[in-house]
Amino acid sequence: MALALLGGLAVAGQSSINGRLAAQVNDAFFAAVISFGGGLVVLLALLCVIPGMRSGVRRARGALAQGSLHWWHLLGGLGGATLVAGQAITVSVLGVAMFTVGVVTGQTISGLLVDRAGLGPAGPQAITPQRLAGAAVMLVAVVVTTGGGASAADGKIWLLILPLIGGAAVAVQQAINGRVGVAAANPMTATLVNFVVGTAALVAGWFISIMLRGGPGPLPSNPLLYTGGLIGVAFIALAALVVRWIGVLVLGLSTIAGQLTGSLVLDLVLPTHDAPVTASTVFGVSLALVAIVVTVFRRWPRRERVSRQADETPAG
Repeated sequence: MALALLGGLAVAGQSSINGRLAAQVNDAFFAAVISFGGGLVVLLALLCVIPGMRSGVRRARGALAQGSLHWWHLLGGLGGATLVAGQAITVSVLGVAMFTVGVVTGQTISGLLVDRAGLGPAGPQAITPQRLAGAAVMLVAVVVTTGGGASAADGKIWLLILPLIGGAAVAVQQAINGRVGVAAANPMTATLVNFVVGTAALVAGWFISIMLRGGPGPLPSNPLLYTGGLIGVAFIALAALVVRWIGVLVLGLSTIAGQLTGSLVLDLVLPTHDAPVTASTVFGVSLALVAIVVTVFRRWPRRERVSRQADETPAG
């Protein structure tokens, strides 16, 4: 959970970077291609120098041949491509905090269903009243946040549908990437597969965008705007590593805790849009953190009670 929390902090920074890059090149899809493509270049370079990644590719191919890994398990990159495209398109309009809360909602609801279906390597996990309560609180948080920030979006609040879809796709992505990571016995192999598929999807979307609205503007000179892909590599690798232990929903909510903290700070310190952060946005993000507490941290006392009962049981 600590690793997932750090990953969430990084993703908040990635959202800001991709949004700024899209605004400067005036082409959201091109910014997404740069982000994903940069990560893919890094991973291909690592493939040449890390024997474990190459062994992981061979193990994944063997798992596909044996049927323990299915072809659709390799499509996790489509979820990441959806999220990155949504970042580039909407962050400059909605702001990082509103974008993140939209992703939170989609990811939470999808995480419940994905865990229940057992798509991830942790296996099926029941939809408990506690988990449902956390999801409900998260939905209220989204309504509060978007209601207060609708004027800041200049009538384009409908763009919130993109982070909602992106969040739902990410939950599926984390589950099937985890399966690839287990089959390959190497999370970096799963990350490579993710970036190959995601980059291909984004390049196809960019070509369609060129035909509809023309090409991008000049590339910015700030090197920090090209680091979104590196952040994505770190996040996907961490997610593929830990999802087998904590499941999709807990992974998502742990990541969300980092995202919400980082995104609100970024909107306050380095805003990507002109309107200030409203009180309702701050309250909505705080309420989303309450949802995480309801869903995740109440698990601990139950485990402690089970542990005490086991200690009190007479030996033999």
